[in-house]
Amino acid sequence: MSEPVVEKHTIGYVPPEDRHGKVRDLFTLWFGTNIAPLPVVTGAAGVTVFHLDLVWAIVAIVVGHLVGGVFMALHSAQGPQMGIPQMIQSRGQFGSYGALIVVVIAAVMYLAFFASNIVLAGQSLHGIAEPVPVSAGIVLGALGSGLICVIGYRFIHALNRVATWVLGVGIVLGIAAIFVAGVPSTFWTQGEYTTAGFLATVSLAALWQIAFAPYVSDYSRYLPADVGVAATFKATYLGCTLGSILPFVFGAVVGLAMTPGADVMTGVRDTTGPLGPLLLVLFLASVISHNALNLYGTVLSMITCVQTFVARWIPTARTRLVLSVAVMAVSAYVAIGVSGNFISHFVDIVLALLVVLVPWTAINLIDFYLIHRGNYDLDSIFAADGGIYGRFNGKAILAYVLGIAVQVPFMNTPLYAGPVSGWLNGADLSWIIGLVVTGPVYYVLARGTTLRASELAPAHAPAV
Repeated sequence: MSEPVVEKHTIGYVPPEDRHGKVRDLFTLWFGTNIAPLPVVTGAAGVTVFHLDLVWAIVAIVVGHLVGGVFMALHSAQGPQMGIPQMIQSRGQFGSYGALIVVVIAAVMYLAFFASNIVLAGQSLHGIAEPVPVSAGIVLGALGSGLICVIGYRFIHALNRVATWVLGVGIVLGIAAIFVAGVPSTFWTQGEYTTAGFLATVSLAALWQIAFAPYVSDYSRYLPADVGVAATFKATYLGCTLGSILPFVFGAVVGLAMTPGADVMTGVRDTTGPLGPLLLVLFLASVISHNALNLYGTVLSMITCVQTFVARWIPTARTRLVLSVAVMAVSAYVAIGVSGNFISHFVDIVLALLVVLVPWTAINLIDFYLIHRGNYDLDSIFAADGGIYGRFNGKAILAYVLGIAVQVPFMNTPLYAGPVSGWLNGADLSWIIGLVVTGPVYYVLARGTTLRASELAPAHAPAV
């Protein structure tokens, strides 16, 4: 059976006859996706913002990604079992209306990453051809990502199979080129270990992984239902952690080698010698491809919000096209306005997102793997009243609110710094506390939940 060029599904259940692909595709998807300018800039923050030396920055980067990747990959493993997007699946924990709390947060997150990425697309294009203003590059970056998003799932996978090899080799050569060209005399003496800087860098790396959690299973839901949880987990985990560590480390190296005060993309061009312009071209192509995932996630979240109140509406590819164009236009306008102070805005958003994403991650994983054990009634998930899950699940909402509240004393963000963070010289342990508290609390509250007969039956298409 021939496959449509443009993806026809949006938030609906993917039936068995539309399932395709191999589990290894998840490795190339998440490896290729992460070799992009934004993780390079984020990795540089370990040395430019948190002032670690190179060795401690690399240790923090590796620890953060390896820990955060566990949660991200556990979410990915849900996709083949459920055949529906992650945010729709959250109705099984929070209820049809209660899940909107998380859906709206996820939409804001996607928008923040989308806007951040098109800023980097603009900066990369300007670095390649200086007469082209950053604002024009932002618009072109948004249009390119929009085209990929509209075509959809299969095209995104195909692009990243190519990107895994091209960008993987490119970034390794970029690191080598910096040392071949010669690093400044201060390269090995800049920065030092601080607990606050180390934990902040670990947190940024962990959040980079956890930030994929609200949409990671959207890209595994097309795999055949008999794909095992372990295989899905392994392919996703290795692809996303290895694909993230490389550009983060590259960013840290660039941050120490570049002229102080320069933006990171300019630093990439100036520190990698003759390879610099080619890397900027590759990064420009990468950020456009990578950013399609953020636009795709934004649109699915918006559709989920509307479908909550119009239960029988499962929109078509045309709806996804219209929403994609609207989101692109608004994001490009905002991105042009913040492009001059990009890094500080992005770090602020990242630290704020960490607080609200962690409790959801804990609840979703506990519910899927320990409470419902992967069995959900899909008719109820798509029902206006939430069916057997109701409009609100008070237990999940209580655990979620508590999970946010317990983090407050441990926070250290530009908006608020808690007292415990002050005692630890600025170290931010909030995300660790959020995970440790929320999961057990939700398990205790929900462990008495009895699986209905409909949940014990094999997954089936919702009656919509």
